[in-house]
Amino acid sequence: QVQLVESGGGLVQAGDSLTLSCTPSGRSFRGFTVGWFRQALGEEREFVAALKWNAGHTYYEDSVKGRFTISKDSAKNTVYLQMTGLKPEDTAVYYCAADNRIIQSSIRGFVHYDYWGQGTQVTVSS
Repeated sequence: QVQLVESGGGLVQAGDSLTLSCTPSGRSFRGFTVGWFRQALGEEREFVAALKWNAGHTYYEDSVKGRFTISKDSAKNTVYLQMTGLKPEDTAVYYCAADNRIIQSSIRGFVHYDYWGQGTQVTVSS
């Protein structure tokens, strides 16, 4: 079964930037939808962004659009979440998720992703 490895979280100040990385263990991302979700304390898991690896199409939650960028590096078989203009409300555990059988209408729902990373903490102080 696919395992995902995340890295890049940390403690930053409001307005700072941070880049998260996600790499699958044991296989390529080819043919997968790769998503980023986050879960703040006491909140439900929330969609952040997603990318269809093959086509490169991207999707964003409204609150991060214009600040976050999801991208891929095919040579490194890695998906990135570049975060700029971070706000305290971005504080959460960020999870990478992937699946190869997601239809577009389901792309924002975490229940549709079979493979997940362990999560990486992003904390933004004011």
